[in-house]
Amino acid sequence: MSAPVLRVEDLTVEFTAPGGPLRAVDEVSFELAEGEVLGLVGESGSGKTLTCRALIRLLPSRRARITRGVVRVGELDLMTLPESAMQRVRGERIGMIFQNPMTHLDPVMTIGEQIGESLRFHKGITRRDAAGRAVELLRQVGIPDPALRSRSYPHSLSGGMRQRAMIAIALAGEPRILIADEPTTALDVTVQAQILRLLLDLRDRAGLSIILITHDLGVVAETCETVAVMYAGRIVERAAKRALLRAPLHPYSQGLIRSQPGAGAPLAELPSIPGQPPSLADLPQGCRFHPRCAYVIPRCREIRPPLADAGAGRRSACLRWQELACPS
Repeated sequence: MSAPVLRVEDLTVEFTAPGGPLRAVDEVSFELAEGEVLGLVGESGSGKTLTCRALIRLLPSRRARITRGVVRVGELDLMTLPESAMQRVRGERIGMIFQNPMTHLDPVMTIGEQIGESLRFHKGITRRDAAGRAVELLRQVGIPDPALRSRSYPHSLSGGMRQRAMIAIALAGEPRILIADEPTTALDVTVQAQILRLLLDLRDRAGLSIILITHDLGVVAETCETVAVMYAGRIVERAAKRALLRAPLHPYSQGLIRSQPGAGAPLAELPSIPGQPPSLADLPQGCRFHPRCAYVIPRCREIRPPLADAGAGRRSACLRWQELACPS
């Protein structure tokens, strides 16, 4: 088996606060294989986006800092590189599609200029060659009349076209890894399906490995091979998609699946996970999910379960995963 294209070990991110540091990402570890689509799922605030921004050292606040961890892309440990080298890694090794294109596209630059800027930085080509290559990238991501659209400003494009333009910018440096942060948010169902098909097509044509951040298990079912479930800054389960959706080994994963539309009887009220995710300032002792868990026992309030081997390539951070695997 070939070595993974990305290996993350014990990645930890904390925010400085008056009462002491708040740990938002807690010892996250996972691997990404060549050509794999890994779904990173969980409720809002679970740490999915922050984890992926930490991978490329692009944290959203000056109060956030990476306190430990190793992130390897090939032989490089990204946590030890100087910022000048990281500027090359962002785009040439890892590209990122951000959640809201309108907040990440420059409103006073045309789409072609923004793609060209990335091309000139990463590829060292002339402005004229970059303009031609920008049109070709827009064609590759399925934008009609790409020569015209390359001269357009972001506000004149539809939501789906802006998302495709973001993908074109992310691909300009020819990265081997692509992080897609909720790439179908705020798009209608038809456009969502088009964007997901585009990502899979790019994976097949360019050999990309993709981390797909989402809260939608329907998107996971359509696109991913592997799923990592996050809760309160930690990965609580990791498994092949079909195994996890068919028989989850963590109560939180069970709750997510049961609360998806279509998971229960038609017209029946959807079950929900009781309670709310914990505040970073007041994380529970032991298992962080225990205040909301139907399977809680006294040990859950005392012992923080590790992400343990559950067999067949699966991992679960639950003290009772064997019972969930073999219900009575």
